[in-house]
This record gives sequence, structure tokens and C-alpha cells, in this order.
Amino acid sequence: MKTMKNWLLTGLLFMIVSTAFSQGKITGMITDGSGSLPGANVVLKGSTTATSTDFDGKFTLSATTSTGEIVISFLGYENKTVKFSVSGGSTTNLGTIVLTSNSNELSEIVVKSSTVDIAKDRKTPVAVSTIRASEIQAKLGNMEIPELLKSTPSVYTTKSGGGFGDSRITIRGFSQNNVAVMVNGMPVNDMENGAVYWSNWAGLADVTSYIQVQRGLGSSKLAIASVGGTMNYITKASDLKEGGTVGTSFGNDNFFKSNVAYNTGKLDNGLSASILYSHTQGDGYVDGTQFNGDNYYIGLGYATKNNKHDFQLTITGAPQWHDQRSTFITIAQYQKYGTESDPNIKYNSDWGYKNGQQFNMVRNYYHKPVVSLNWDYKINETSKLSTVGYVSFGRGGGSRGAGFIRGFNYSNNAFRTADGLVDYDKIVAYNSGQTVSINGTQYTRTTNGTSGQFQNSAATGNNATNGISQISSVNSHNWYGAIVNFNKKFSEHLTWDLGIDVRGYKGIHYQNVNNLLGGDVFIDNFDANNPNRVLTNTYSTYPAWNVFKSTSSEEKVNFNNDGDVRWYGGFTQLEYSTDKFTAFVQGALSQQGFKRVDYFKYLSSNPLSSTDYKNILGGNVKGGVNYNINEHHNVYANSGYYSKQPFFNAVYPNNASLVNGNLTNEKIFGVEAGYGFRSRIFTANVDIYRTSWKDRYQRQNDGSPDNTGGYYDFAGITEIHSGIEFAGTAKVLPNLTLTGMFSVGDWQYKGTSTSNRYDSGNNPIGGGTPTTLYLDGVRVGDAAATTAAFGATYEIVPRFSVDANINYFDKLYAAISPGAFTSATNRGALELPSYNTTDAGLSYKILVGKNKSNSVGFRLNVNNVFDYTYIAESKTNIFAADVPTVTTYKGIATTNQVYFGFGRTWNFALRYDF
Repeated sequence: MKTMKNWLLTGLLFMIVSTAFSQGKITGMITDGSGSLPGANVVLKGSTTATSTDFDGKFTLSATTSTGEIVISFLGYENKTVKFSVSGGSTTNLGTIVLTSNSNELSEIVVKSSTVDIAKDRKTPVAVSTIRASEIQAKLGNMEIPELLKSTPSVYTTKSGGGFGDSRITIRGFSQNNVAVMVNGMPVNDMENGAVYWSNWAGLADVTSYIQVQRGLGSSKLAIASVGGTMNYITKASDLKEGGTVGTSFGNDNFFKSNVAYNTGKLDNGLSASILYSHTQGDGYVDGTQFNGDNYYIGLGYATKNNKHDFQLTITGAPQWHDQRSTFITIAQYQKYGTESDPNIKYNSDWGYKNGQQFNMVRNYYHKPVVSLNWDYKINETSKLSTVGYVSFGRGGGSRGAGFIRGFNYSNNAFRTADGLVDYDKIVAYNSGQTVSINGTQYTRTTNGTSGQFQNSAATGNNATNGISQISSVNSHNWYGAIVNFNKKFSEHLTWDLGIDVRGYKGIHYQNVNNLLGGDVFIDNFDANNPNRVLTNTYSTYPAWNVFKSTSSEEKVNFNNDGDVRWYGGFTQLEYSTDKFTAFVQGALSQQGFKRVDYFKYLSSNPLSSTDYKNILGGNVKGGVNYNINEHHNVYANSGYYSKQPFFNAVYPNNASLVNGNLTNEKIFGVEAGYGFRSRIFTANVDIYRTSWKDRYQRQNDGSPDNTGGYYDFAGITEIHSGIEFAGTAKVLPNLTLTGMFSVGDWQYKGTSTSNRYDSGNNPIGGGTPTTLYLDGVRVGDAAATTAAFGATYEIVPRFSVDANINYFDKLYAAISPGAFTSATNRGALELPSYNTTDAGLSYKILVGKNKSNSVGFRLNVNNVFDYTYIAESKTNIFAADVPTVTTYKGIATTNQVYFGFGRTWNFALRYDF
């Protein structure tokens, strides 16, 4: 029987509710034994009469017969059938009805749109995990969405530098740039580099009904780069049951969030609306990482009376700014501003005070509103057309320091106070002509030539005229797209899908000046069409709410170019499904065109100032089978091959307009098999996988302490990822649920790769000669290959529960540090210490209102309860054995540049649902 999920699918039930006069009413409450299940679906068996539970798990259903049965379903739980008897005009209360969890995965569900590829339990042959809305609401707190997935097999999440929205996620050892992220079937990975910036989606948790993570190649029909997996975010529909929410939460480091939401429900005329607004702010756990963000969501829906047409218009955005810690620093520096045994993990080398006010040179600011229109057309009983059209205008960027004073950049110790902060007042004083002491010597800045002005620039030389500025790299975009899917049922068992996927993208890249820090003007010599420009304007580091404002009049510096990407794709899938057996085969082709327009590097008369589109064909083919041995056991297998187009910076390397002479598609081949067990008490899944990835291209920021900045390009990388995964849930008592998982991965590089290094001006370093990197057998870094988790939830009294979860991470290696692999005799990747963290929470809900139909909920979360200090990632591979004089921390050389994970954090939330 089909099981339906709460928020997204509530609308579907409303559209098919019968308008017949009821003979009576049926009421009750749906729980899972530890708490209510809001959004559970209740259907009068044999009819289209249906409803869903409110936020307290309560429902009221109009009965059209005096006796019969209702069918209750909820995502991740077994369906339950309950008999009823009701006399005309009266009400029968069925009391509390408890559903049994079937797993942490999705059972088969009904989705309105066939553009949304949702894996169905014991049907779709892929490894999958699901996070429900109730868990998101309870446990997110002041964490970020990727962190909710840390108890999922083969998933590793970190907060990176620790700024708001700067977290990252890897699946099976593959970075999020190579994990497909979808929102309601719409791909959201950056079309130039595959990146996902979670700060741009900070409000997603407020409107998400559930998150489904498909590890491996996944079930998406699109020709998307799901090398590591696919993350599907399904937001609530506008025709959610009438009601609303008012909530607030606060936590460590002045974290504060407030939100309000209201849903009209489906009106008699077929219209519906849902709105939400939230605001978040705080000082940040890491020093100097203040943040401020808003989130808005508007959903408008319309369904025709005959249910042939359904429209959903969604408008959402999350304008935000947050100060960052973008500079990797050494363990020794954390110790310097803490102690050797207790390093100051909150230390941030990018911030300080300017004129008595907190100031951080590094800030991210962005506003990315997304508008999508879904149209679902039921042509007849066997044919359906689903279409989604979307548009996004992203505006914003990230600031950093530019220029040097007497050969030193702003983060050098020459401009640092005794407590490790950047002395921005000293920089302002020097920039404005005052005499300051730099490393014990008195210096006074001179004006440039006869201009009488203090002229800043991006120059790196040691001279008496240059100064330091704050500038931004703007990364705006205009993005349009549409997906159309035709779904045809040839028979009860055979279904065919055919569709197209078209997208257009313009990335707008330039730098502008934010703060001259006491200087008079900024000199730019990088515009070949207009050299030696003297610029005076500065621009805000706050997000623009008006994303349609023209930026053509802005004064650009250092670089100014556009990246245009065109995408034309087609896909098809054939699926055969019975109660016991499911098989599918899917294929997709896409042509991506890459065009580079450069307004600075080349004269406008030079053909390279605007290239033609470089068109590259790619695609995939994959298939899989699932067999249900009986009601308890099932097995599955899948395999697939991708020919993946490289990212934009591989087509045009070195930020130039010359097409890569060694351009080649990346090749991914994956195979996977699994076993599932289901019972009323215990559910489990076991998966094994192997993925090979050849001809991979990668770019990595240099971050060297020699002031060169810049980046590395790697080409010809081959990786082999294999492993085994387990996830299980046990309902050992009616009020006690246990969960557990473990995953063991073997992720290695194979063969050699070539590396080129460029400075911040995109000039080759080291004579421009490619360097061979000997990577064969080196472990893939930046993610823990061995993970485990154990959790428990216990309901002490009705609606009052406690929960705890322990996570363990091992076989965590540093990222590639190119200098460590220039010889075939190297030590491999640096292994970081294993670690574990414990999170705990407490929930309580009070029923209020005349009919106890409303509720007030409380939630307390404490993350990393025991305040354990651990290294979450390392940028370098320095072995203590190679530097005998170096000190160590937990066996790791203190000269390594790392990010520590967060210590103990907490938050308390209060929520009123009506």
C-alpha cells in the first residue's frame, strides 16, 4: 500500500476530498509512541475522502458511511487500517493510534510531480536515507541543514571555517560539488563549478517537508553529476492544512531566531496560499563571525475541480551576510592564543577592531531569490505531464584583503595585536599617512607622484606608496531553466518517462572596492581597454534586496568577466514494477556549452574577449533491480556509467579564454548492491558499493603563507571509492526507539596527476612547468571513511521525550597538499585523530485551546555535550617525522593548517502551532 509524506502530499489529499455530505465525523490522534505525527494521512477506505493530522497529530474526518475502515499512512511508517462505526450526525473518537516505524527510509509515496525523483522503499534499487520534517524542526536548532545528515552512512559534514552557512558535506568521499542537490526536482548546484553555498539556502529548513539522500548514482532521471549521491529537498505545498506557526529560539553566542508561518489550506475555489518569514542573527561560535539573515517563502496554488490541472508557484529567498574565518591557520597558532593542551579553537585570524567597532576583512553577503512554477496535468488515467520552470537572480559576493604595506598583507604578524587580532586601526593610520611601527621600524606612507593622494592597489611589492584595502569578489548570476516530464503507464506494471531539461546561466564575476581603510583612491591597471584608472567609489558588503538593480555603472577592479553556460538535456526511463519485482533502465544526454566573456584581460578588438560556445556532449545510462523475497526481506542491485562534462574552469583554465587543449570528459562507473529487512520491531539495510572516477579535474586554493595566494590546478585524477554501509532502527519498547549505523569506506587515488600552480594574478609559478603528483594509493581526504552512530529516543510521559545520539569518525585524512606528493616516495595523506561527539535533546508539547487542537512545544538541544576538542579537517600533509624539531598535538605536527570542530553548543526553541 502506498504511504504518503506529510507536508508535500497533504495538498494531494485535499484535492481529492469528496464534497458529499457526511453521516458523521471520526476523530483521533496519530503518534509513533514517542510523539505526535503532524501531517499523517487519513483516508476513508474505498473512497476519495481524506484528511491529514494537524501539528499535534489530531484529525477529523467526515464519514460518508456508518461503518467502514480508515487507512492511516505516514512517511517512514507502516500503514495501519482501523475499523470505525458512527451514527448519523454524531462523532466517534478512535483515541490514540500508534504507527510503527518501518525504517529511516521512504516507503512508496505519491508525489504530484513526476519531475521529482523520490526513491520508494522496497521498490527503487538505491541506497537511501530520509530525514522527516519533525526531526528537522526538533534537532536543527542552531546547526545547519547538512549537519542533520551526519548520522547517515558514508556522510561527513564539517562547519569548515565556522561562518554562518559555510558548512560542507561529502557523501562516500565525494565533495558536495559532485553531489546533486535538488529542491522540488530543480537542480541547484552552481552551473559553473557545481558548488552549493548553504548560506544562500539558510531558510530551506523552515519550509522543507523532508530530505531524502540517495547515495551513489541515485534514481534521478536527469543527466546530473550525482557522483557521490543526490540530496532531494521537498518543500511544503501551498495547500497544506489550514493553520500556522509562531516560533522563536535562542542559543550560545547570542544566537536568536524568530519565525512566523500561515497556510490558508485549500479554499473552495481551488486556491491556496502559504507564507513564511524568519529572521536569524548571532555572534557566531568562532570569534569575529557575526551574521544576520532573513528568509521568506510564498507558496501559491490552484487546482481545478476535476483535478486535471494543479499549479504551484513558489517564491523563496534568504538574503544574508556573515563574517567568516577563511584563512587556514596552524595548530601552533590556535595554541598560541590558548594553551598547548587546550588550543583556542574559536580563534580567527581575520578579524579585529576598527575605530572601536568589530571588523572582519572577510565577509560573505548574498541574496538568491528563486521563483519556480510547477504545473501538473493529468491528461488521462494513464498519462501525466509535469513541468517546472524556474528562475534565479543571485547577487552578492565575498570580501577579502587586497594590497600590501611594506611587503606585508593584513594578516601578517606585523599588523596583529598581542591577543592575535588584526590591528585595523594601525592599517588605517598607515594608509592615511600617519607614522606607525612595523616590526620595530617606524614607517610613514608617501603619496604617489605629484597626485597628493594615498593610492591603494592590489600590488604585492615592498614600496612606500601602496596600502591595504578591502575588496569583494562578486559572483552574481542570472539562471533560467525548465524540466518537462511525460509519464505514461502502458499497463499496471510498465511505466515510461520521457523528458527534457534546459537551462541557461550567466555568471557575473568582478571585483569592487569596499573600504579604502584610510586611503584616498584605488589604482587599477588590469583593464586592458582602460589602464591606469583612478577609482574613488566604494560598495556595500550587505546583501541587496533589489536583485534587478543594474551593476553596469559599478567601478570594477582586477578582473571583470562573464561565464555563460547553456544546457540542453533529454532523458528517458522505463520501469517495470510488481509487488515483488521492480526493474528500471534509464538514459540521459546533455550538451553543455561554455562561453567566456572577458572585459579586462583582452582588448575589445581581440576575438578572445568573447569566445564562441565550447559545446561538450555528455550523458549517462543506468539501471537496477529490486526483488522482495517476502514481506521481510528484499535485495537490490544497480549500476551506471556517466560521461560527465568538466566544470567551467577546466574548459577555460587559468582564468583565460583559451580552451583547454587536453579537455576530456570525466568518466564515472558505479555498481551497488543491498539487502533490506523489515519487521514491526526492527528494520535494517546493508549496502555495498564501488565507484571509479577517471579524468577528474580539480582546483584548490593555495593559501600558502608566502603571500602569493593563488591556486593549484590538478588534471587527470583517478579515484576509486568502495565500501559497506549499514543502517537500522529498532522499536524495542512502545516508548523506546533505537537507531544505529556504520559505514566503512576505502577511498584511494590511483596513478599520477599533473599540477599547475598560479598566483593571485593567475600567473604561473615555478616556471609554468606542470608538476607530476604521485598519488597512487594515497587516501582521499576531507572526509571520514569510517563512521558510526547510535541513538535513542525515550518518551518519559506522553509528549515528553528525551533523545541522544553518539557519532564516531575515523580514517579521516588531510586534503591533498601538492608539495607532499612530488616524489614517488611519499608518506601518503596525513591521517587525523579519530573522534566522537554526543548530542542530546529534550522535547515537550502542551496541548492548548478549547478543543486541545493547538499546541505549545519546547525543545532543548545540546550538541557536543562533553565539549570534545577535535580536528575536523586539515589543508596540509606535514608529518612530524619529517620535521624532528616540530611539536605535536594529538600526534599531529603543529605546523599543519587545520580547522577544529565546534565545542559544546546549545539552543532552546519555543513553538506555538495553531
